[in-house]
Amino acid sequence: MWYLLVLMQLPFINDLEDVALALPVALRVNAHAHFSGRGVTIAILDSGFYPHPDLTQPVNRIVHHVDARFDPPRSGTGLGKPRAMSWHGTMVAGVCAGSGLRSMYRYASLAPKARLVLVSTGKPHSRHISEDDIARALRWVLRHARRFNIRVVNLSIGGDIPSDGQLTPLDALVEEAVNAGMVVVCAIGNDGARKVVPPASAPSAITVGGLDDQNSLDRTRWRMYRSNYGLGALGSPKPEVIAPAAWIAAPMIPNTPTHRAAQLWWHVEHATDEELARLLRTREARRLIPPEQRQAPAHWLRRLARQRINEQKFIHPHYQHVDGTSFAAAIVSSVVAQMLEANPALSPSQVKQLIVQTARPLPNVPAERQGAGVIDAGAAVAAAMAARPLAQPASASLP
Repeated sequence: MWYLLVLMQLPFINDLEDVALALPVALRVNAHAHFSGRGVTIAILDSGFYPHPDLTQPVNRIVHHVDARFDPPRSGTGLGKPRAMSWHGTMVAGVCAGSGLRSMYRYASLAPKARLVLVSTGKPHSRHISEDDIARALRWVLRHARRFNIRVVNLSIGGDIPSDGQLTPLDALVEEAVNAGMVVVCAIGNDGARKVVPPASAPSAITVGGLDDQNSLDRTRWRMYRSNYGLGALGSPKPEVIAPAAWIAAPMIPNTPTHRAAQLWWHVEHATDEELARLLRTREARRLIPPEQRQAPAHWLRRLARQRINEQKFIHPHYQHVDGTSFAAAIVSSVVAQMLEANPALSPSQVKQLIVQTARPLPNVPAERQGAGVIDAGAAVAAAMAARPLAQPASASLP
């Protein structure tokens, strides 16, 4: 399998304090090697996006972008320049459907062939995203779902007020999307508290909590991430499942200060003495390394580089490791894309049922914290292939 070949390329790590690589997600969720989300369109609603090479090369799979920060939403704008609010959405999109191109495909997602509709939400001059903002973006998706053949909606953003058991307007929009044939996947939040906020509280959503697998395939080391839990609208228990929420490889936005710092420190650590002397004369080195440190011995500078790489979670010159249920939800959305590629006739309720049925519970963790347990991507896709009937979906695919 391709992801086993990738693992064989990883250097041996003998110092857990100095781990420099995150395991590919495909290994960690037992992914099916023969599906890639081909023919499936995923709508990702988030704070903003950048057209990262992992989404646009070798084929541009962003079929549409709309800026729903405005009312009415504006199509085809806002993807050119990176903004501070573009980081979260770009990383979520990369985890969900990135090709892994800049990592030589080591950090490919489970749905690297899926098409993407990117919906920026929030407000033009604010970092806060309200439930009204999410609702405006989701209404746009409902109006244009047939046009783009959207089958999956990823909501790695949350509202304001914990659910009191009543169906909120945002919950109702999620229910409407599911009834229209879309699988809606929501992140539950990272407070470790008994609270669920819309849209994660919607009964028909697949609400995802977090697993901390400690970047290991040894299940005896796995434990819960600090994700929320509790009852959603109409008394629905949340989350339904958990997925890896720590040590997740995500692409950095190119040519930003963070990205340039990653490249410098990576090159400093791996440069020969002659190359290092040239590196230290570059503008980026002068920006990041004080003059007295630039005069230090090569071995000291390499150790400094390793320290900075660890501190800033760089696992590659173009990728950081990130954490949060935002990324756990993105992983589940990519599994859903694989399932729908394997069996396009599945309804949203069937997809949810199969994901729950094939999940594997963590021992000694209450069900209210983990739902059915850790998602098993391979088992979920196998169950999707076995499900009947295998008829064509009602809406036709785009060419």
